Amino acid sequence: MSGVEVTAVSKRYGAATVLDRITASFEAGRFTSLLGPSGSGKTTLLRIVAGFVIPDEGELRIGAAEVTRVPVWKRRIGMVFQSYALFPHMTVLENVMFGLNRRGVRGPSAAKEAREALEMVRLTGFEARSPKQLSGGQQQRVALARAIVTKPEVLLLDEPLSALDRRLRQEMQVELKRIQRESGLTTIFVTHDQEEALTLSDRIAILDRGRIVQDGVPGEIYERPRTRFAAGFLGDANFLEGTVTASGVEVAGALVRVAGKLPAAGSKVTLAVRPEKMTILAPNTASSFENALPATLREVIYAGAVSTYLLTGADGRELKVFAQNRAQDGAGFQPGASVTLGWSAAHTIPMED
Repeated sequence: MSGVEVTAVSKRYGAATVLDRITASFEAGRFTSLLGPSGSGKTTLLRIVAGFVIPDEGELRIGAAEVTRVPVWKRRIGMVFQSYALFPHMTVLENVMFGLNRRGVRGPSAAKEAREALEMVRLTGFEARSPKQLSGGQQQRVALARAIVTKPEVLLLDEPLSALDRRLRQEMQVELKRIQRESGLTTIFVTHDQEEALTLSDRIAILDRGRIVQDGVPGEIYERPRTRFAAGFLGDANFLEGTVTASGVEVAGALVRVAGKLPAAGSKVTLAVRPEKMTILAPNTASSFENALPATLREVIYAGAVSTYLLTGADGRELKVFAQNRAQDGAGFQPGASVTLGWSAAHTIPMED
């Protein structure tokens, strides 16, 4: 297993800077997701690691080797593309053997290794089928088997689940995580799907406009986002703007208490609160919550296991609350009702920006 080190890497196309001195470390044997919107630079970074794109500046190392300008065919990488890129005129077994054949492994030895890779992705018995005889999920697993059969140092995944429907995508997330754990491959995964990144990753790096704005373990980034972009892109967040006082932050005439460090009194600050951390209460209800804000309920969106409550704060700010449909916080309140939102200081996160 080899880790990947990216140091001060930049890439420009004309006047557009796609990557701006990116530095990142991808730990050996771990699953790291590059998460960001279209145009954030995540796919360009993946293609630089693969060798398809040469950076204008910076250095790339895979294990102990410096490979910044080493051609793709000399790198020990496996890659699964968004389109799977299977050869339609080949059988499943022939597709998986292709990379081995290119490396000089042929005949019974190649067939044996290809069957072992197909067994890992649970496609034993599909060797003689053509790609068109497979479902989308099965095609994705063939592409994955073809990528891992050559025993690469690094596995690169470019949004491989995006073409699947929601249920199949969730099933494949479980399979992909199992395969990565069993193979122990250092894996870099590009996605714009927040749920996918949280489900699969040991670490997540969030990119915005060619820079990594935050990276860390999923729970850390979700619970303690540092910037407004990170808080809003990885999940939903309510943003409260106010003025720092000696006791907390004054927001729309109410005092909001914060567990984290705040700037000097008198400073303007933005706070983030996840929608599931808030509870809907009757107005002026005495509760154990450290924070309470008055709001007006605008709409209730029922989605089976969870309901979303859309509200307006006293200052006109739009707010959102998620509640499990058990005892169902907010049950009985109708659109137009005055309510109170309660939550703890520990769930109130000051933004660095």
